[in-house]
Amino acid sequence: MFKDKTLLITGGTGSFGNAVLRRFLDSDIREIRVFSRDEKKQDDMRKAYAHEKLKFYLGDVRDRQSVTDAMHHVNYVFHAAALKQVPSCEFHPMEATKTNVFGTENVLESAIAAGVERVICLSTDKAVYPINAMGISKALMEKVATAKARKTQRTIICTTRYGNVMASRGSVIPLFVDQLRGGRSLTVTDPEMTRFMMTLDDAVDLVLYAFSNGSPGDIFVQKAPAATIATLIEALKQLLNTPDAAVQIIGTRHGEKLYEALLSREERAASLDLGNYYRVPPDMRDLNYDAYFERGDVHITEATEYNSHNTHRLDVDEMKQLLLKLPFIRSIIAGEQAVLDA
Repeated sequence: MFKDKTLLITGGTGSFGNAVLRRFLDSDIREIRVFSRDEKKQDDMRKAYAHEKLKFYLGDVRDRQSVTDAMHHVNYVFHAAALKQVPSCEFHPMEATKTNVFGTENVLESAIAAGVERVICLSTDKAVYPINAMGISKALMEKVATAKARKTQRTIICTTRYGNVMASRGSVIPLFVDQLRGGRSLTVTDPEMTRFMMTLDDAVDLVLYAFSNGSPGDIFVQKAPAATIATLIEALKQLLNTPDAAVQIIGTRHGEKLYEALLSREERAASLDLGNYYRVPPDMRDLNYDAYFERGDVHITEATEYNSHNTHRLDVDEMKQLLLKLPFIRSIIAGEQAVLDA
């Protein structure tokens, strides 16, 4: 489906964009456009890949004109641009709103106007039952995407949700590794806290699945295992041969949950189980209020949410096997210079 096509990746200098480039640059795709506001990262990528199919567009999703300028003759869009650090969004909620909500509207309006065939918007588990500004802004981003999908059949708009990507920049695994290698105590919020464990390749696979199988307004979730922080720590201790490392419990931080959900109870009741994925079709009702308030749904009453407490729970050995899939961890064990994804 990508042969002789042009793909635009918003926020393309981040972890996801780099993973897509590694997957696609040597394929028969015609062109990949990286759209971002970070000229330094763009220059680094330009030098690192040095590939004729790769084109760079400097701009910001908040600026509709810069998005429109990059959208000409584009076939597909992966919309990954976002503010996604929980603390920074918590202190600057309007900045999160400008990028995650209004920026998404700019991308979708420009894509529709340019006749783009498919747009995949990347969301997060924090958009389900959100308790922080980042999650709230991404939840509203999903609503914007669904609303736009209802209004156009020419451009197919879908959304994907995934949890924290293991060993990406700013995640907890590099922090724990740094503390273990430095002989310092591990700073742990709550050992019983659970998180979905997904690799960057899993995230790319999810987007490609949505791209190939999505209908307008669909939300796709990949089934993923989870682990407690205690299990993750023990796996890292064994892999790095630091069995005596001390653990310091610092308590749950502002905006953190005990567990994360990828599907709400209501979404799971409406979802289709596709084996490795869940597909949540959009609610296509119009503003007929009787349909919302006078008729209920017994399936919602009986459903349960899909979260990191009730998915498959990894034990220490399984966690070690998953960690060993990460180039970052393999490099550390081999004594090589480890580089995080952007």
